[in-house]
Amino acid sequence: MTISAGLGLAHFPFSSGRAFWRWVDLCESGGVDSIWQSDRLVSPIPNLEVMSVMAALAGGTKRIKFGMNVASLGHRDPFLTAKACATIDVLSEGRLLPAFGVGTARSDDYRARGVPTQGRGKRSAEALEIISKLWAQGAVTFKGTYYQYENATLAPQPVQRNLPLWVGGSAPAAIERTARWGTGWQAGLETPEEIAPVITAIKDRAAALGRTIDEDHYGAGFAFRFGSPEDPVAKAQGDALRARLGDQADAMMAVGDSDAIMERLLAYHAAGAHKFILRPMAQDDDDMMVQTARLIKDVLPQVEAVNQAAAA
Repeated sequence: MTISAGLGLAHFPFSSGRAFWRWVDLCESGGVDSIWQSDRLVSPIPNLEVMSVMAALAGGTKRIKFGMNVASLGHRDPFLTAKACATIDVLSEGRLLPAFGVGTARSDDYRARGVPTQGRGKRSAEALEIISKLWAQGAVTFKGTYYQYENATLAPQPVQRNLPLWVGGSAPAAIERTARWGTGWQAGLETPEEIAPVITAIKDRAAALGRTIDEDHYGAGFAFRFGSPEDPVAKAQGDALRARLGDQADAMMAVGDSDAIMERLLAYHAAGAHKFILRPMAQDDDDMMVQTARLIKDVLPQVEAVNQAAAA
């Protein structure tokens, strides 16, 4: 059971596509485990479409894994989603890490596009069942409330014969979806204290269903910055998160040196998380490169030392 550290993008912080690929190259060459793109369709803040990013990374990288954090099934047709993921997995030779959720009803993705929020949980549950069966069986007949398929066939199949299917969300219905269909769980904006009971509940429900999820397939994430809490970037992003979530937001960030970042990571690890999506707090292209390079140099060796100590 190892710890892995990937990097996540909550929005598109770069000035150009060229700057994005410079950052990707740094992640790939520096030993970052994975790159994760958040899913947001409607926003005044620049965001890339998540499935398009996965396809681009399949062709633009050789080693690094990549996933979505998390793609909302409330907006996506399950067959097209399963087909796109299988295609990306084939072209990347098995490096895709699919992760799905429902999407919050407060999101402009629903309101601005006139998409009804009612029933989105049931739609997503049906979609997860369809996707998991398409990846496992290749052909699906399904009669649900929202989707009806008749011998829908998927070929080629994903390269990963047990393609991961990570699920997000911590509500009771999300716990049920994870336990029933997921191969992993990814926390959202939650503290270590908040994720611990969710992980326990998923394990208990999966056991009741006769399923198991690998112990190290539970993930969490937080924002980080090398520097002072009072520097403008850290203060602005910290204030924005506190305005949204209150004082508990401080437990979802790490600002300082590598020890501060590792302290936060190990707090989540103690709560049951093994896979991490770390989000750099940065203001421009150069800042993203500096923050990422510091993480590679100062934090990843500490993560590896924890793994070696656990294996000893």
